[in-house]
Amino acid sequence: MPKPLTSVAEHQATVSGLVGLMPVRATPIAECLGLVLAEDLVAPIPLPPFDNSAMDGYAVRAADVVAVPVVLPVAQDIPAGKTDVAPLEAGTAHRIMTGAPLPAGSDAVVQVEHTDGGTDLVELRFSVPAGTNVRRAADDVALGATVLRAGRVLGPAQLALAGALGFGELPVRRRPRVLVLSTGSELVGPGEPLLPGQIYESNGLMLAAGVREAGGEAELLRFVPDDVEAFHAAIEPHLADVDLVLTSGGVSAGAYEVVKDAFTGRGVEFLKVAMQPGGPQGAGRYQGVAVATLPGNPVSAQVSFEVFVRPALLASMGFAVVERRSARARISTSITSPAGRTQFRRGAYDAESGEVVTPVGGPGSHLLSALAIANCLIEVPEATTELAAGDLVTIRYLD
Repeated sequence: MPKPLTSVAEHQATVSGLVGLMPVRATPIAECLGLVLAEDLVAPIPLPPFDNSAMDGYAVRAADVVAVPVVLPVAQDIPAGKTDVAPLEAGTAHRIMTGAPLPAGSDAVVQVEHTDGGTDLVELRFSVPAGTNVRRAADDVALGATVLRAGRVLGPAQLALAGALGFGELPVRRRPRVLVLSTGSELVGPGEPLLPGQIYESNGLMLAAGVREAGGEAELLRFVPDDVEAFHAAIEPHLADVDLVLTSGGVSAGAYEVVKDAFTGRGVEFLKVAMQPGGPQGAGRYQGVAVATLPGNPVSAQVSFEVFVRPALLASMGFAVVERRSARARISTSITSPAGRTQFRRGAYDAESGEVVTPVGGPGSHLLSALAIANCLIEVPEATTELAAGDLVTIRYLD
């Protein structure tokens, strides 16, 4: 009796469990964009770290500029970055630049536009109350405050905050390292002449790009022939340096299924998942390294990556949300779907035309051009065998 089909959810859990959480590393802040903070970040200094000027102008005592206009001697220039700032004496002004430390004794800044801009003597034409144009120390962040929580995805603003607090490294879960194998004796590289029966390799390029887009590091090993010994010889030198081996092709029921032949009985289980496209799958560990094997047709490979591998990579880096954004839309035309299988059809979603999604191409798993112009996947549940035009469906955004 054939084995029962594995559900999509079951195989998702299997692949995610194999990859697991990446270790936490203190990583240079410039390399942390898009990674997930693994520990709370506590401010080692206040922000601003000292009282400073919010304007180019003149630091004064507010009591000296009540009756205006008034002319005061300029005792000192204070550019940003000056560390030896003399106190302000009563009845004087210091010319000060934005961000420069406020001198002791001053309590306000008159912006330069409200003066004559003098360098020896300055005429101050507007009175200012105490605190005007002054940024107080710790006005933004107090010393010891938790500024970023563990689990936060680090974008430009978060990195700027960490940098302003003096962090040169941040504790993040490192990027998963993935060995992407392109197998098949029929494959040749771009620019090479095609002989009869040969095709240009594209799956490896596509999957490696998907790994990088998800935040991982991809090493692409191309043109592994359909030979078990050659397959083992190709991958084994790389196993010590990767967290996941990702293959496409060679997992079905044909006579030359090199991936299946190479991994069967060596820790990798091959199965059929209740989905279309992408039924033949494999997962397990080979010499202690996580392995996910995807089918070879390009649409099957990419849909399988979206459904199983991409969420596992994101989860391994500590992302709380690992699925693509989804929405409900009305399908523009009728389609059919095989009973007992979740179908993923390529779609073009247009929110401006009434939140309608249009299937792109047919269900065939070789239709790469349709995948290239799709911006979503249309998900048809196992129990649904037919959808009429106008029916509501769930879509997964691809961008």
